Amino acid sequence: METTLKYGQGHLTLSLPEKARISVLQPSSLPVLENLEEAFGRAMNTPLGGVPLEAMATPRTVAIAVPDETRPAPVRTLLPLLLKRLYRVFTDLRPDDVTIVVASGLHPPLDEAGLRRVAPEAVAPGCRIISHDALHSPMKDCGRTSRNTPVLINACFAGADLRILIGNIDPHQFVGFTGGAKVAVIGCGSSRTIEANHALMFHDRAKVANIEGNPVRMDIDEAGRMIGIPLIINVVLDGDKRPVQLLAGEPVAVCQAGAATCAAIYGVAVPEKFDIAIASCGGHPKDITLYQAQKGLAHAAQAVKPGGKILLLAACPQGVGDDVYFEYVSRFPTPEAALEDFKRMGFKMGAHKSFLFGRTLVAFDVAIAADMDPAVLQKCHLRACDPQKMVERWVADFTGKPSLAVIPNANTTYFYQP
Repeated sequence: METTLKYGQGHLTLSLPEKARISVLQPSSLPVLENLEEAFGRAMNTPLGGVPLEAMATPRTVAIAVPDETRPAPVRTLLPLLLKRLYRVFTDLRPDDVTIVVASGLHPPLDEAGLRRVAPEAVAPGCRIISHDALHSPMKDCGRTSRNTPVLINACFAGADLRILIGNIDPHQFVGFTGGAKVAVIGCGSSRTIEANHALMFHDRAKVANIEGNPVRMDIDEAGRMIGIPLIINVVLDGDKRPVQLLAGEPVAVCQAGAATCAAIYGVAVPEKFDIAIASCGGHPKDITLYQAQKGLAHAAQAVKPGGKILLLAACPQGVGDDVYFEYVSRFPTPEAALEDFKRMGFKMGAHKSFLFGRTLVAFDVAIAADMDPAVLQKCHLRACDPQKMVERWVADFTGKPSLAVIPNANTTYFYQP
């Protein structure tokens, strides 16, 4: 049997040994929104938990936060629709009153070329576009959450009269689901805000697909209310990154509704765990960096027996993706040593990715196919491999017929035992 899986901007085809008992763990299918403009209009006319633009006070300034290129939200389609609506409702509003903030979080800020990849001039003509920098952008202090997270938000975004978000909703390994106010709180937050929020990830309810009682998600929701975000637009995408749902309204209401749809697509029941998994992150942009690809490894581990084998397919054209993570993990000879140090040191952004990788690496036999220097991968405690040869060897070495899971969209698919 052959399987073709997404890898960067292209695909990898593997021949799977006949000896293996093969299952393909696919997301479920929902009807695709054929006309995104019509779906946008319906959502804007009936916002969840909020009021339409027509009922809002006329703003002098508007800030629209959008995700960077590590996220697959259809920004180039939604942004012109939103701007057209804004100009129609607020007739005095001009393009130079509108700022587009690319919500990079702690990812490297985008240069001019990167900004135009996210929002070309033709998409937002005359609007100012900037990249958030969690370390250096001016911040507005919006207070502290009940969990003591400082809500320090990009001043261009938080200081605007009307603040709007565009984003998508995906399963997330400790936020539960993305979406809602996350593009503002994490995407436009200071490093202190992001670090304090993500330090809550050790709570036993901070896990994929759970938003009830999840302190990370609840902290984001609370911070969003403190910032004041009357309108967000979120989409849910299928496994081929096509929109199946578009929602608008108040952040928490939108996130909850979208999370239910997302769970119906990406939650896959696994009655018995597998001996081997071949996991594609889902191609670009899910595997744009090693930092992003870790999510696919974490999800794949949910479907594999303890001590089982995981082959991660992640092109990583932009390399590691985080200097703090690489500098930290490179200091240790083994993932066990990194885990011990992280536990002693306490939470630190960037270094936390070593923890997230490490807890999988110590429990499973992991190999990776990536367009990266094997020596760099080795410093990250990852074994580079020829994927075809690795699968053949794993299956040949197994006594009996191993069960093998093929996971085409590992960054978004999560697994549970019914």
